Amino acid sequence: MIRVQREDFDPGAEMSALTRGRHDVGGVACFVGLVRDMADDKPIRSMTLEHYPGMTEKKLAEIEAEAHRRWPLQGSLVIHRYGRLEPGDRIVLVITAAAHRQAALESCQFLIDWLKTDAPFWKLEETPEGGEWVSARDSDESAKKRWR
Repeated sequence: MIRVQREDFDPGAEMSALTRGRHDVGGVACFVGLVRDMADDKPIRSMTLEHYPGMTEKKLAEIEAEAHRRWPLQGSLVIHRYGRLEPGDRIVLVITAAAHRQAALESCQFLIDWLKTDAPFWKLEETPEGGEWVSARDSDESAKKRWR
């Protein structure tokens, strides 16, 4: 399941909803991404995330489908927020559920690595010096290469 939304989310409630009544799930992995207050030694006042509706959901669905092809998952959820966010705000939630922990853990890491580099979101970081559009960090690109 994919959701792109402005509203905040409750990771515990989302995990409960994904696994409710699922007795075939033996492991659940969860990643919550937060807005940091620093980037490249610059203080961050806020971050604005923009996306192209329709295209963004389609790309996220492709990434999620790839995770389901690679691992035997019982379920997955990706929530990505857009709009203006401040340090400490939740940006992204990835939950994967599988019969065994290895599939849940590996697929969760796969999804977040791909989200950081391939998801069509544009980030404007606002610092005391003004706003700056940023792209995927080099470390994120190297992390993604492990999955090719």
